[in-house]
Amino acid sequence: MRYPIIIHPDQRLQEKTEPIDYITDEIVTLLDDMYETMVAHDGIGLAAPQIGKKLRIAVVEVDEGDRFDFINPEIIERKGTSIDVEGCLSIPEVYGTVERADEVTVRYYDREGSEMEVTAYGYLARAFQHEIDHLDGKLFIDQLIDQIKPEDLERYMEEHADD
Repeated sequence: MRYPIIIHPDQRLQEKTEPIDYITDEIVTLLDDMYETMVAHDGIGLAAPQIGKKLRIAVVEVDEGDRFDFINPEIIERKGTSIDVEGCLSIPEVYGTVERADEVTVRYYDREGSEMEVTAYGYLARAFQHEIDHLDGKLFIDQLIDQIKPEDLERYMEEHADD
């Protein structure tokens, strides 16, 4: 099932989420529905608040077939920093630069209830941080360094491809 995306300035996007106590069939189905919703909207990540759910779950897939289902994720280590462009399904047509860690280690539970840790670098690390921020009620626009107009995005990306 595809969900409608909650659009800013809806206050639900800025509320902290509740941890999951038990992984039920409903939670697993919700993860699959979130993934389907994310793909349908050409996203690389989706957090539960973006579909109106106050739950600490998110899905991320930067590279096709490399999907992460996060239940109760927390960043346990950060290294380095870089500035890059971000956008958000809940804030259409808004893009801008944000400083984030280059490398993060995330502890979470998978859909089977196993505790997992993953270390991510670069763009994947950025996606993890963006989605986990959603679970804490934080939006990328609150961290913007420079906003980039939609019509300037492609040119900006070309100019900064080697950064």
